Amino acid sequence: MKHLLHFLVLFFAFSIYASENTITTSSGKVSAQNKNGVLFFEDIPYAQPPVGYLRWKAPREIKSNETLIKSKKDNFCVQRPSNLGGIDSEGDFVGTEDCLYLDIHKPKKHTEKLPVMFWIHGGGNTSGYKDIYDFSKMVKKHNVIVVRINYRLGPFGWFYHPSLQGLQNGIDKTSNFGTLDIISALKWVNQNIHLFGGDSENITIFGESAGGHNVLSLLVSQKANGLFHKAISMSGYTTTINQEKAYKQDKQSSTSDFSSWNVMDMILEDNNQSRIQESYSDTELRDILLTLSTKDFFKHYSNREPYQELPLLQSDGIVIPKQGLRNALSNPKHIKQIPIIAGSTKDEVKLWLASARYFVDLDYSILGTVFRIPKVILKDEDAFSAFNYYRSSAWKIRGVDNPLKSIAKAGNSNLYAYRYDWDDHRQFLIADFKKLIGAAHATEIPLLAGDYKLVGGYPLSDLIYPPSVSKRFTSKNMMQYWTNFAKYGEPGESTNSVKWEPYDINKNRNGKFLVIDKKKYMKMSFDSNTFETLMDELYLDIRLTELEKCVVLLQMLTFVGNDLYKEKSGSYKGSCQRSASEKFLIDNASFIEY
Repeated sequence: MKHLLHFLVLFFAFSIYASENTITTSSGKVSAQNKNGVLFFEDIPYAQPPVGYLRWKAPREIKSNETLIKSKKDNFCVQRPSNLGGIDSEGDFVGTEDCLYLDIHKPKKHTEKLPVMFWIHGGGNTSGYKDIYDFSKMVKKHNVIVVRINYRLGPFGWFYHPSLQGLQNGIDKTSNFGTLDIISALKWVNQNIHLFGGDSENITIFGESAGGHNVLSLLVSQKANGLFHKAISMSGYTTTINQEKAYKQDKQSSTSDFSSWNVMDMILEDNNQSRIQESYSDTELRDILLTLSTKDFFKHYSNREPYQELPLLQSDGIVIPKQGLRNALSNPKHIKQIPIIAGSTKDEVKLWLASARYFVDLDYSILGTVFRIPKVILKDEDAFSAFNYYRSSAWKIRGVDNPLKSIAKAGNSNLYAYRYDWDDHRQFLIADFKKLIGAAHATEIPLLAGDYKLVGGYPLSDLIYPPSVSKRFTSKNMMQYWTNFAKYGEPGESTNSVKWEPYDINKNRNGKFLVIDKKKYMKMSFDSNTFETLMDELYLDIRLTELEKCVVLLQMLTFVGNDLYKEKSGSYKGSCQRSASEKFLIDNASFIEY
């Protein structure tokens, strides 16, 4: 009898816990896990699976149901395997087309409605997934809700071919399916987040790299109107292309001659079709595309050079204005008048440079070949530093200064900027990580999240995030600034009273930005960099050969944003041939394998 009574007490207690932590949403019932002191709701579907006839169509709302939602394994969207993207595997692809899911982290106890922070992962819009970063520490310490999502990637997320869009109607005529997925997830959050204690009137979108790019795209998309109230773009950019060029390039270039036309040609050739693409009807081509398996379609998309990529975000006039993202940001008709933060890192491109055989090599002489533990050495430290300086500075111009100036031009003055400088890594026997990686692209996210054990994220994460006072200080203040902004619309002060001032427009310089770094260097600053001033510096830079200067010029004006080479390169005082610079990039595209 005593054991039976004990069992009934436990059963009753568990039933109460389960009922309090099981929530019925518009997608079904979801139960919480207790994870790192917060409640974690995992793999909630926010739209119907985009499979079968829904491939390359706008996401469809899930009809309300009572189904019990269960956690899924490997439900990330289709992408190439990559240890940098977080998912490494054999074969042409990993993931599934049935991938439209989100997670919710919320504090265990709270009495008021909580601000909602909506995370959009990066990965070039071709890789990545929601699970890489765990925001539990931010949630627990600062009393916010964090939502993180998957969205369709690469050719399943952004793909235009007349045989598809030409036979579809309404919203399905878009080619920005991945963008619509993000918007669909925001709609789900607006509809359901109150069930989790969240405030649907206080939603902040934030994302890094492609996630920052997607944040900027949502700022001009009329389809996202009213769905969020603040925005943070971390290392974002403004690349768009029109649908016609996404289908068929109007110029031949070794780094851009890849389009849906090329993919369709490869598919037809693989199916032993002797007819040319133009001889097929749109219906025939559409049926071929829709009936291909994920594997059979993706292998043709993957059959490209490392430096080539299908066009992604497109100025279709449906989801993204016809004038393109870069120009739409300055248009009062499109831009949202909400508080906005934009920032970049001091060493955006160092991690990529530190993986390129052109700059680094592996030296086995110290520990020998027995242990197979190499030391990473720089072949030319001056050239390495110069490439990083110009390209990272150009990223700030493209992803921070130009967008914020455009938004200010459209009448929004509630703007803030930052540059992440923290590079207090340690020097180990295998590498000097401060020198090799520094404040590289995406290395700020673990400090923001307080999660240094990345789930399949950057290699060597245990080495580049050693315990230190400066890391804790920087991490603590990033969390405070970001959550203050989510709560109040302004980031406020750091723990050592450094107030983050607004981005003020000045004709003689770029707006003020916060330097995010260890306590000694945390401060407000500004610079006067433009493409023209950088090109003048580049011309006189003795650290680079003339060909290297031309390669840097090409990268500054074509990477991370629309191709500005024809528009801007005439201001460079040297003599460069674009074809020679492109050949250099192709010839030196190999990476170190650790």
